[in-house]
Amino acid sequence: MNKDRLTPLDASFLDIEDGSAHMHVAAALTFEGAPPRYEELVRSVEERLHLVPRYRQRVAFVPLGQGRPRWVDDPYLNIGYHVRHAALPEPGDEDQLRALAGRVFAQPLDLDKPLWEIWLVEGLEDGEDGERFAVLSKTHHALVDGIAGVDLMNVLFDTQREPAVPPERGARWLAHPMPSDAQLLGEALAERAAGPLDAVRSATSLARHPRRVVGGLAARAAGLGSFLASSIRPAPSSPYNVEIGPHRRFAWVRWDLPEAKAIKDELGGTVNDVMLTVVTLALGRHLYHRGVSTEGLELRAFIPVSVRDESGRGDPGNQVAGMMAPLPVWAREPTVCFELISEAMTSLKESGQAMGAKALTELSGFASPTIMSQAARLATRGRLFNLVVTNVPGPQLPLYLLGHEMIDFLPMVPLAPGQGLGVAIMSYNGRIGFGLTGDWDALPDLDDLASDLRAAIGDLVEAAGVQMGDRRVRRTRARA
Repeated sequence: MNKDRLTPLDASFLDIEDGSAHMHVAAALTFEGAPPRYEELVRSVEERLHLVPRYRQRVAFVPLGQGRPRWVDDPYLNIGYHVRHAALPEPGDEDQLRALAGRVFAQPLDLDKPLWEIWLVEGLEDGEDGERFAVLSKTHHALVDGIAGVDLMNVLFDTQREPAVPPERGARWLAHPMPSDAQLLGEALAERAAGPLDAVRSATSLARHPRRVVGGLAARAAGLGSFLASSIRPAPSSPYNVEIGPHRRFAWVRWDLPEAKAIKDELGGTVNDVMLTVVTLALGRHLYHRGVSTEGLELRAFIPVSVRDESGRGDPGNQVAGMMAPLPVWAREPTVCFELISEAMTSLKESGQAMGAKALTELSGFASPTIMSQAARLATRGRLFNLVVTNVPGPQLPLYLLGHEMIDFLPMVPLAPGQGLGVAIMSYNGRIGFGLTGDWDALPDLDDLASDLRAAIGDLVEAAGVQMGDRRVRRTRARA
C-alpha cells in the first residue's frame, strides 16, 4: 500500500467529522517568562518542519469514494497561516484563557490545508513565578494520536533551556505536484486490485509459524468477542449524550503526579485506576448536583489504548485501540469506587479487549471505503459509550520553547456526534493536566464539573490517607 495512504483508523476521523463534530486534538500550554516575538516562533517552527513532514502535507480525497484519502504535499504551504498570534485583554486571567481556548478549539481545521495550527497567546497574567504566556495547539486526529503527539512535542520543543540547533535541512524543500483526480483514482483502484495478492502473501508468511499464528488468532478472537459483547447494549442515557453543536467550552484541573502515585501505592492498582476513580467520583457529584439519580448508575467510558510499539515511535498517524470501561458513578465512597474500577480494569486487560478492538480496525481495511465511511458515522450515533476518557503519559522532564520552560500541558479531546463531554488527561514533568471539553449548550456548568473534579481528588487523597508535605485538602463544593 502507498505509505501516504491513510489507514482505515486515520480515515475514520475524517468520516466522523461534520459541521458539529470537529476531530482535532488540542492543548493549552503555558510557559514561563515574557512571550517570544511572533516572528521568532514562526522561524523556529519553520526550521523544524522537515522533522515532521506530514505537517507540510494536506489530505487529497479519492474521487467517487473509491479509496481512502492520501497525504500529498501542499504547494501553497504558508507557515504564517498555521502559526497564529492572539492576545488576552486585561487582566488576562485564566478564565479568559479558557474562553479563548474554547473558541479556538471549536473552529474546524481547513481540510484543504495541512491539518494543524499553533497560536501564540500574549497578555496572560503573571503566575506565582512571574510572567507567563500561552500556546494553543491543534492537530487533526487523522494526523496524530496521543503517543505520537508526545513524540512530536520532543521534536518541536527542546529538552534544555538553550535552544538546540535543528538538524540540517539539506536542499530547499519543493512540494511535489498535486496529483490529478485521475491519478488519485487510478492509484486507489490499483491498490484495491493488489489487496488480495498482498493478503495471500501475508497468509503464506504466517503459515511458516502455525503455532504462533493459532495462538495469536485465538487471543484476538477472544478479545474481539469481549469488545463486541461490551458494545451490544447501548450505554445508559445521560445528560452527556445529546445532539451537539459546533461550539465548545474548555476547562482544566491541575494535580501533582507524585500524589496520584502515592494513592496508587497505598490502595494498589495503577495510576490509570486513580485517574478513572477521580473522574468517576466527579461525574457522580456533577450528576447529583444536576438532580440526576445515580442509584445503580454505571456510565460507560471509551478508554483509548496505545498499541504503538517502540518501532513505531515517531511515526505519524494513529496506532490506538480501546476498551469499554464501567464508571460506577453510584459509588460515592472513594475507596469503594477505586476498588471497583481497579478490579474492572484488571478484568478488561485480561479479556484482551484492546487487542480485539485493534483486530476490528485491521479487518476494516478489507471493507470498501464507502462501507467503512458509513460504519464510522453509524458507530458514533449508537451510544456505544457515554464519554471518552483518555490518559496519556507525557515526558517527565522539562521541555522548552525558545528558552522558555513549559509549565502546563492541558489537553483537549474532540467530541464525536452524540458525545457532549470528553476528558483528556496528560502527565508532564511531575504534574497532571485534566482537560474537560464540553458542548457549549449541553454543559453550561462545565466549570462546576471542574470544581467537582478538584473535590473528588481531595476526597480520594483524604480516604487514602496520603499526606504530601504541607498540602491541605480543600473543598470547592460541599460534599455530596
